[in-house]
Amino acid sequence: MTTDFTPDRSALRSWLPGFVALGAIWGSSFLFIKVGVAELHPLHLTLYRVAAGAVTLLVVLAVLRDRLPREPRIWAHLFVIAALGVALPFTLFGYGEQRVESMLAGIWNATTPLVVLPMAVLVFRTERLTARSAIGLALGFAGVLVVLGVWEGVGGAHFTGQLMCFAAAACYGVAIPYQKKFIAGRALSGVSLSAAQLLVATAQLAVVAPLVAGAPPVPTTLSPEVLASVVALGALGTGLAFVIHLRNIRVAGASTASMVTYLIPLFAVLVGAVVLDERMTWHQPVGALVVLLGVAVSQGLVGRRRTPIPTGIAAPAVRV
Repeated sequence: MTTDFTPDRSALRSWLPGFVALGAIWGSSFLFIKVGVAELHPLHLTLYRVAAGAVTLLVVLAVLRDRLPREPRIWAHLFVIAALGVALPFTLFGYGEQRVESMLAGIWNATTPLVVLPMAVLVFRTERLTARSAIGLALGFAGVLVVLGVWEGVGGAHFTGQLMCFAAAACYGVAIPYQKKFIAGRALSGVSLSAAQLLVATAQLAVVAPLVAGAPPVPTTLSPEVLASVVALGALGTGLAFVIHLRNIRVAGASTASMVTYLIPLFAVLVGAVVLDERMTWHQPVGALVVLLGVAVSQGLVGRRRTPIPTGIAAPAVRV
């Protein structure tokens, strides 16, 4: 799937409802993770949600009469992307939310573009570093330090949980430019590639989860709340949400569709506060605003416009 075509004009009403719905779905995912890890080991939660997402996208493939990739080299690259862009970050967010609020995990998810840029520039050579993007990176990582509240000292379970969430976002930051370099431009649909990623990730987790966390519990032993969270994470947040995002890209263009990055933490904070009665200290939302400002500057959304670096939300249907 390519993401570099942006229509000059698009009727707002044709894409705005899907755009807002996607921000709500992905922003609410952190609530569902928080509910899920109350009864499930993070690896088991990831296994169940990825399997549910894979089934959902296989159904979509069947409806569209599309097919999975057939080239062995594509599957080899998808093995890497599935590990770095699905299995590992989903699990890290689960571990992180055992220690921090769901709204804070949503904020850390917004740091992904700050990792994408240096990886794309220094490792994969798919982007060039400009003065504007360097300033954006500096602002973004200053925001990270504010969110962490480093002046209060480091250590403890809460700090560790934040680092786990940041590590999850960093995994996306590696997987996105990797996919752009080795997968983008192939004659395959985004649904096909994403379904394949989720199938590979399911296989990876089916091997690793029992070794680390033991056999996963039978779904019938879980509470209705946890079961509903798993279904929402898999079928909705990991499956159908990607279909909505593909439509947003087609109707509004990749540049506009990628701005859902800014909505996700807003919905995560709102849902966490309303449903779970979570609270944050002053420096966390302030730091989040600095992070988002850094992302906006690095993507050329502040000042002179340029085509923003794809945030990767479009390609792997794997964002939390």
